[in-house]
Amino acid sequence: MRFMLIRKADTETEAGIIPSPAFMQAMQAYNEEMAAAGVFLQGEGLRASSLGARVTITGAPTITDGPFTETKELIAGFTMIQARSLEEAKAWVRRWPAIDQGAVIEIRQVFEPEDFARTE
Repeated sequence: MRFMLIRKADTETEAGIIPSPAFMQAMQAYNEEMAAAGVFLQGEGLRASSLGARVTITGAPTITDGPFTETKELIAGFTMIQARSLEEAKAWVRRWPAIDQGAVIEIRQVFEPEDFARTE
């Protein structure tokens, strides 16, 4: 099963503040640990919403340029892992680098093609 670990945005990520070298080293070590265990698939940080746009589909698409005021709903980055269960994914999040104090990480299972297989 694939799980996306979603790192929620905060005032620093929305301000475009580049993480410290210590934070980057801690995240690199965490990602390398997951890669060595065979669970790490991908991980990326995202730029602030002020550099993005949001598209709303209601008839014709409506595009709103950032920044977006509701930072609690924004993401700053993600990590994609392969785990045997939600419990294993939670175990990996418990190891998230402590240097990222105050971070909120959401765990979401990804749909797989077989989830949509018809049983006729």
